[in-house]
Amino acid sequence: MATFTVDNKTMHYLDKGEGPVLVFGHSYLWDSAMWDPQIEVLSQHYRCIVPDLWAHGKSDAAPEKTRNLRDYADDILALLDHLNVDEFSVIGLSVGGMWAAELAIKVPARVKSLVMMDTFIGYEPQVTHAKYFAMLDTISEVKLVPAPMVDVITPMFFARNAETENPELVSHFRNNLMSLKGEQAVEVARIGRMIFGRRDTFDDIEKLVLPTLIVVGAEDIPRPPLEAQLMHDAIDGSEYLVIPGAGHISNLEKPEAVTEKLVEFLAKAI
Repeated sequence: MATFTVDNKTMHYLDKGEGPVLVFGHSYLWDSAMWDPQIEVLSQHYRCIVPDLWAHGKSDAAPEKTRNLRDYADDILALLDHLNVDEFSVIGLSVGGMWAAELAIKVPARVKSLVMMDTFIGYEPQVTHAKYFAMLDTISEVKLVPAPMVDVITPMFFARNAETENPELVSHFRNNLMSLKGEQAVEVARIGRMIFGRRDTFDDIEKLVLPTLIVVGAEDIPRPPLEAQLMHDAIDGSEYLVIPGAGHISNLEKPEAVTEKLVEFLAKAI
């Protein structure tokens, strides 16, 4: 992986393939490797740039100036400027979709197309906002994810039958969550507050006039299909796809279906 520095903080990113540029955003509590099945295929025809979110993967904690998802979009723009990338498409899942929308709103002339997966760019609903912030406060205080919380969080990311259909995927995530300790746990919680305390990007949703694909796992618990439908209804001309048998990490639970749709959409959109 390559590195890029923002205010003395190091961001790690994958840069693979040649052709039109695709920028990928991974989910909270995951890292850039989450996109491996899609990169394997898409990097044959596109240049894929896949950063590790601050405090995730190999990236450092977020710079002090990065206080919300719009600031993070600026960090990604700085990376792309550094790489002399003028035009690009963005593919984001969960928080990746949230900052992808902010990026498309910031520099509409540069973003050719947008894919938002298992995400929601409106306010976090009040009930889940309170629930998540309480969990983040606990993680910050004890500097780890307590075992009972691991048991609550893990199933939220997957379809109901994931333990039997994708046991390695589930155990990999569970183990990573359990290994989160010390200052990294504190910094990951800080990123969580940026995500779940995000602004209501629906205020600017009419600015999203580019080719847009919205994808959601049929069994996504934190970002259910209803939210994806609301975004689809609000974005003129957007495409909408529900992935059967997938939860929040739909691109890993049903990689072939997701990759196939991305190939099809990008061929038309770019």
